[in-house]
Amino acid sequence: MRLRFVGKDPESGDHGCPAVWVDEETKELVIQGMTADADTLARTSLNSPLPAHESVLRLPQRMIPLLREALDGAEPE
Repeated sequence: MRLRFVGKDPESGDHGCPAVWVDEETKELVIQGMTADADTLARTSLNSPLPAHESVLRLPQRMIPLLREALDGAEPE
């Protein structure tokens, strides 16, 4: 697995969260973020039940440019 680091929240300082990578082999996004609060989990579960092996993450709006960059890097060549 080759992960290409795209970036982290510019306001995270010395902390590493949230952050985003692209798996260069599978073109999947790898995202580190804050675990969603109980209310968010309850609301998302209404549309999509959450299996034990999955998580719901929250990313701040200021990370949208990093997500766009990651998505562009994950596009098939």
